[in-house]
Amino acid sequence: MQIPLFPLPLVLLPGARLPLHIFEPRYRQMLGDILGESGSHEFGIVFRPDGVAERDIPTGHVGCVAHVDRRERLPDGRANMFVTGTRRFRLERFVEVDRLYHVGEISTFDDAAEPTEELAPAADRLRELFHRVGTAARALADDADALPVLPDDPAHLAFAIAAVIDMDAPARQRLLSSRSPAERLRDVDALLSPAVDTLEQRAVVHDRAKSNGHGPSSHSSPPNAPPPPSPPT
Repeated sequence: MQIPLFPLPLVLLPGARLPLHIFEPRYRQMLGDILGESGSHEFGIVFRPDGVAERDIPTGHVGCVAHVDRRERLPDGRANMFVTGTRRFRLERFVEVDRLYHVGEISTFDDAAEPTEELAPAADRLRELFHRVGTAARALADDADALPVLPDDPAHLAFAIAAVIDMDAPARQRLLSSRSPAERLRDVDALLSPAVDTLEQRAVVHDRAKSNGHGPSSHSSPPNAPPPPSPPT
């Protein structure tokens, strides 16, 4: 299968939503093609690390198909578009085509078989961790918004959480490239676990400070406590 490619210094995960600003002529052409003649509304996003040329993205690199949910045309020909990650793919090669943008030959990239019932305990623990971390982060930011709704499928849970927490692009790419749902659950668990107790302590201090009108004293957070992560979006 061939698909238009959009190399970016970021990682799109399945189920994640992403706004993109389209201004380069090649990607204006791509957008016109996928929304017009082909009607596919799909293109592939591949992570391009800093210092790596677009054509140097290697064979076997894992990307994610983006589906265009909405486009906003701007008067000067630029556009804003809003996409959702759908399925993963493996880049087999770049294809020479008479277009300004890159096109890739891709193959499917699926998870290895793992019994769902064996994933349930790890998924339940990760849901609880996310709820605790997200609730504390929301409290520290004085943000009353509800936490994002998480998918029921354990195989997609790590992707959903990783999409809304602070995580660098290489770590997201490793998650995207993992064919083991159990491994993904463990990786995101290892990211959240060290932060939960400190965040909850700081949230309690923050709440007390708001309620009594002055700063904390004996209940202050540890001197070397890390700053809270950005609240989940």
